[in-house]
Amino acid sequence: MKTQFFAEMFCAHIGIDLGTANCLVFVRDQGVVLNEPSVVAIKVYTKEVLAVGSEAKEMLGKVPGSIQAIRPMREGVIANYEVTEDMLRYFIQRAIRTVPWYKRLLRPRVLIAVPSGITEVEHRAVTDSAKHAGAGEAVLVEEPFAAAVGVGLPVAEAAGSMIVDIGGGTTEVAVISLSGIVSAKSVRVGGDTLDQAIMQHLKKAYSLQIGENSAEQIKIHLGSAYPMRDDESMDVKGFDMMARVPKTVRITAGEVRMALQGPISMILEAVRATLDTCPPELAADLIDRGIMLAGGGAKLVGLDKLLTDETGLPVFVSEEPLNAVVNGTGEMLKKIHSWSIVTE
Repeated sequence: MKTQFFAEMFCAHIGIDLGTANCLVFVRDQGVVLNEPSVVAIKVYTKEVLAVGSEAKEMLGKVPGSIQAIRPMREGVIANYEVTEDMLRYFIQRAIRTVPWYKRLLRPRVLIAVPSGITEVEHRAVTDSAKHAGAGEAVLVEEPFAAAVGVGLPVAEAAGSMIVDIGGGTTEVAVISLSGIVSAKSVRVGGDTLDQAIMQHLKKAYSLQIGENSAEQIKIHLGSAYPMRDDESMDVKGFDMMARVPKTVRITAGEVRMALQGPISMILEAVRATLDTCPPELAADLIDRGIMLAGGGAKLVGLDKLLTDETGLPVFVSEEPLNAVVNGTGEMLKKIHSWSIVTE
């Protein structure tokens, strides 16, 4: 009892959405204090960290041979353990600076959202990285559950609620009832996959090579899942792989939509697979409650309409799709041990 009292009084409570594309940090009583790209720039030979977050992302594809700009998270899991620790340490330290001095007397309690499909080894890797980065206690929660809490779905009720959380590296689909995940599917398809599809299309159609940041901008400005704005267009600058010179081409929203059909079909299949394994009584609840979209991918134009056409269910986009998971960790930090879905 005393231990819990001291933990409540003298340590910070931090929620982290450790995403492939972005890392968001929530501090209890403060709200979301950080939203930074999951990128770290290091010196190749000394491993010294030069930049983290937005500053490091600006270096992607532009650094000399002595510097690496690394994305340590791939498809929702740790791809580079040492760099992930450096990144977590940086974010935790910045978060701690936002709390009163007496909340820094003990090492922080950290709640981290992870994909529901990760292995036990991956699970342990996240926990160990957080503790090595400065966390006193590291607790994990499955991303779709945190997202459902974050968007305000009635997860504790004896009725089905469905969430589709499309992040940078994974798409998490889950049906939740009585504070537990009843049916779920995790596929390693997300915003990064959409970017790669755009890059591959430009290579095949125009022999044009572009970087990840350029592909992301095309996705934001022209990307769609439904034929709503196919005539819109924009100029894209890149490197002509045939002529070996810089080149500019003009592409339309229609061709970008066609390029994205492969990854989008995989997301649709994950939704169908989750519905297939959902108990009939809970599936019936979804006729009225529908499907809630969260994550950065939820902002893809027309995705809600496409899902409605494919499933026959009403589909809604959450008000703050990018913050859904981290807001969920913030809500859960208020009474962390009362959630049975949370695992050590």
